[in-house]
Amino acid sequence: MKNNPVGWFEIYVQDMPRAKAFYEAVFQGALEPLGNPTPGEPLEMWSFPSARDGYGTPGALVKMAGMPSGGNSTLVYFVCDDCAVEAARAKAHGGSVFKDKMSIGEYGFIALVNDTEGNLIGLHSMR
Repeated sequence: MKNNPVGWFEIYVQDMPRAKAFYEAVFQGALEPLGNPTPGEPLEMWSFPSARDGYGTPGALVKMAGMPSGGNSTLVYFVCDDCAVEAARAKAHGGSVFKDKMSIGEYGFIALVNDTEGNLIGLHSMR
């Protein structure tokens, strides 16, 4: 493979205002609305900030009929300066900490949190 293996991610939600507020509070940034690619079908998408030429993978919160949140088997890791900070914000904004900050050796640190929709997300930092 020449590129990073993940090109896009979606986190499915049931209550978009609640989920959007949670992610904006935890990561201290505004999400941007995305247009509905399938007019006539109920679909709402809000993208995380991204830079086309930057490191990482773009993605969005998605509310779509027939796609419930929580219980999925995909884990998205968000890059942080110190994952303990975002874990604390997650707890303060209606989420819960599943696994506190822990070392993963030379690869830095991770924490696992549940968002307000029941999704498990990862937080990664090098310190």
